[in-house]
Amino acid sequence: MRSFSGLLVILLSANFALAQTSFHKMGQKALIDGNFKLAVTNLEKAVALDSSDVNTLYMLGYSYYHSSAYKEAVSTFSKVINLKPGDNSAYYYRGKARNIMATETKGMANTDREKLLLASIKDFSKAIELNQDDVKLYQNRAVAYRDYGVLKGQKIPNLYDKGKATSSFRSCIADFEKVLSITPDRRDVISQLEDARIYLQNLK
Repeated sequence: MRSFSGLLVILLSANFALAQTSFHKMGQKALIDGNFKLAVTNLEKAVALDSSDVNTLYMLGYSYYHSSAYKEAVSTFSKVINLKPGDNSAYYYRGKARNIMATETKGMANTDREKLLLASIKDFSKAIELNQDDVKLYQNRAVAYRDYGVLKGQKIPNLYDKGKATSSFRSCIADFEKVLSITPDRRDVISQLEDARIYLQNLK
């Protein structure tokens, strides 16, 4: 009886492993094909069978992000980071998702926007700590600093803070300048840098 039970456990475990692998592969194919919603469907099933597979979790977070499911992307990339703290790409996408949520979600309280933007800046800073040569990290952190500066520069009670807005715009400018020091012909960054300087000058 014990040997039969043991065999049953082995067979069930093998079936779970095969199912997880199958959903993983189907999700991976959908992701490569750019069908992110189908990827989410399959990868969610794979994660349900094995929530410790960091590669499956990463693909699921990436698929959520590209499906505009930003809250789910943040949650999933947080799980990736818990399992693999040195994954700078997970910090990058979590930071981007948080920034988008803060700037594009309608009806969100300003306190929640502030928390998301500060968390986004922290994510990009951690990603830079892990990979100081990736120019896109500085550019995205500059955008997050800019968005935070704009938020804190609004003359709304309990929100406006000239000191924080000024500091944020200065950090934004420094990051854009860093990008241009590496890639000097970036007209888009030159334009964003000029706008940030104007925002800083207009703070009263």
